Amino acid sequence: MTIPALGLLLDVDGPIASPVSRTIAIPSIISDLVGLTAAGVPIAFITGRSDAFIRGEVIEPLLAAGLGAALEQPGARMFGVFEKGAAWATVGASGLGTVEVDSTLAFPAAVCDDVRELVRAEFADTMFYDETKRAMISVEQRTDVSHEAYRAVQDAFQERAFDIIVRHGLGIRWGAREVPDAAGLVPFRVDPTIISTDIESIVLDKDRGAERALEHFSHDGELPEVWRSVGDSRSDYKMADYVHSIGYSVAHVDVRPADGIPEKPYRVITEGDLIHDEAGAAFLEHWAKRLGVRS
Repeated sequence: MTIPALGLLLDVDGPIASPVSRTIAIPSIISDLVGLTAAGVPIAFITGRSDAFIRGEVIEPLLAAGLGAALEQPGARMFGVFEKGAAWATVGASGLGTVEVDSTLAFPAAVCDDVRELVRAEFADTMFYDETKRAMISVEQRTDVSHEAYRAVQDAFQERAFDIIVRHGLGIRWGAREVPDAAGLVPFRVDPTIISTDIESIVLDKDRGAERALEHFSHDGELPEVWRSVGDSRSDYKMADYVHSIGYSVAHVDVRPADGIPEKPYRVITEGDLIHDEAGAAFLEHWAKRLGVRS
């Protein structure tokens, strides 16, 4: 098997899916992902999203554009890591495979019920409870609500959710606030994003997802020496941190650099003034042309 020229670790919200529509809004992203897959580039989607979201909003559009045939090419590999590493699945020619879940990282049902009721009773006009998550709790901005309206109440929701977790006796961290459980541990955290709040195990993050993806790819063939990770938040750098830590050449593509670019021992790439999925599309176009996928 020929060693691929490149491997990709992709966050979904921002670089692939529009943070406004929550769909793949730029057609070239779809065609370039299919072309790069057919060319033997191993591609992993490493996201806080659920497997249901990735199946419906990413994999199904890719299948409609020819992903099935691309994945039948020698050396083609695609993988999904969901909920920052709590769930994962191979992507095959017929779509998303069997989803595996680390149930040890999931919240008790009673906690989920209380957060769900909090959203329904007090915050339903700006956000919704994501019923598709298997381990973490996610509450997301409604698409018919402005970002300003959502941000105006996000902190209030997080304060109330934090109190729920504490009331159930679970250790939780939110920014500088931290309450340990009876054993003195803090196993969960509140993690805000620009369109949601995730409440999750502290062991879940993008480096864990990257580790799972590379371990999976290594069972199916040689790993590329060159990798690119792509994301829109500071935590997405952890994908490149992991790849760098195990000795591969990596650069991270930041599609929202206005949040600040940290000092890293590897190259950080931006796409000029482009941000979000426009920057993601430009990045994929560059590699599609470089690898001869398109002219």
